[in-house]
Amino acid sequence: MSDTKKTRTTVDIYGQQYTIVGTESTSHVRLVASLVDDKMREISIMNPILDINKLAVLTAVNAVNDYLKVKDRVERLEAEIQRLKE
Repeated sequence: MSDTKKTRTTVDIYGQQYTIVGTESTSHVRLVASLVDDKMREISIMNPILDINKLAVLTAVNAVNDYLKVKDRVERLEAEIQRLKE
């Protein structure tokens, strides 16, 4: 068993309530939920005919795309730091 304490946080995303269980702080979970809600609303404004499932998938695709861009940037910066150390 892990000694890490799990918390339950109820959040609202695109008009639906979700209970998120995890080790992150309540404020972190609320921030993540707020960003997801914002992105869903942004995509919905640009594509008002999307049903909730397609909207959720497009939101996930956008989030993973952003993650991969940031990950690539971090890897390039780490490589540059390593190069400068040598």
